[in-house]
Amino acid sequence: MAVARQLTERGEPMGPMPRELAMIMRPELPGLLKEMASEIVAAIPEYKPLMEGPNARVIRLGIEQNIAAFVDQIAVPTATTVLRDDICRRFGRFEAYEGRSLDMLQEAYRIGCQTALRRARTLGKRYNLSATVMLSFADALFAYMGDLAALSREGYLQAMAELGEEPDNRRRQLLRRILTGSSVARNALVELAEHAAWPLPAEVTMVAVEAGTLPPTGLLDKDVLLDLAVPEPHLLVPGPLTAERRAALDRALEGCRAAYGLTTPLAEAADSLRWARHALALASAGIVDGGPVVSCEDHLLPLWLLRDPALVAQLAKKYLGPLAALTPAQRGRLVDTLLTWLTTRGTAAEMARLLGVHPQTVRYRMRILDRAFGQQLADSDDRFATEVALRALAAQRRGQPGG
Repeated sequence: MAVARQLTERGEPMGPMPRELAMIMRPELPGLLKEMASEIVAAIPEYKPLMEGPNARVIRLGIEQNIAAFVDQIAVPTATTVLRDDICRRFGRFEAYEGRSLDMLQEAYRIGCQTALRRARTLGKRYNLSATVMLSFADALFAYMGDLAALSREGYLQAMAELGEEPDNRRRQLLRRILTGSSVARNALVELAEHAAWPLPAEVTMVAVEAGTLPPTGLLDKDVLLDLAVPEPHLLVPGPLTAERRAALDRALEGCRAAYGLTTPLAEAADSLRWARHALALASAGIVDGGPVVSCEDHLLPLWLLRDPALVAQLAKKYLGPLAALTPAQRGRLVDTLLTWLTTRGTAAEMARLLGVHPQTVRYRMRILDRAFGQQLADSDDRFATEVALRALAAQRRGQPGG
């Protein structure tokens, strides 16, 4: 209780508060951190994935550093705050990149301050601290919270400037809510859209953009929502891609690699984006072409066939198994012949012209295929599955060297 006597008996302390107060507070920090985290998550559900997800340790270390820096300043008023300042700016930058305003972070600071003050009152009663000390503590704590908020705002505004966006980032937040699909209540979405001054459309078309080839935001139509600060940048275009809209997007995306998704109802925007990203990946692999900007509408079959490469391999294993024992060269010739027959049902002469071989060669290959596959080619379902497997493999080969 020696520390408590020093706090209650001494006169004006060195600095705004008695330095010995730090000795009382330090043992309380681990429990205080847990209490703050619990209070913040309960009041701000959006922060629950941060506090409990893969980055939880980093976030908690940041909060712990902010608390410890406050105690350090009580013990040594001249203590450096460089690390704390950097952490607060990073918190602000993170909010900007997540498409949120600063409201939630400021609320989290307020909750943390209230939690710390509540704990301080308990300590004050335990150690019989004077009203003067408690008032000084409360004043210092609220001033400290103001410092944290100001530093976070610096980081937030810096990130927003880098992103080329206005500080009010409601539209990017709206876009992220739309992509969560039906899990978002319609009335909440309507309210957010009203605040963002963006009328909710019945249909949307998503656009996937390759990182590192981002369009100048000033060239995009004002009603296009965008999120370019993520590893997989994307845009949301209200409504279908009319000829006029497509031309405007083509101009804005000049020099970019991108893919237009399919037009879907608003609640299915995530599907449109998923297909656009898949088309972009196929274009990057050389499996589909159409220039730097491709459209899902032009490549529906390969999008469907190659949605799951592992499943394609299983399909080929089952339905093209009769050719597995052949050499790659033999198998390649017979695969080409079988696919030509399945897609054309042509005569030997017609198939020979398509394959660039002699008709007798086609007849020879067809006899081998007939012996290898037997009744599989007579059954309509098996024949269809075999053709699907062949088409998928042919599409995959187009993305391979020499394919």
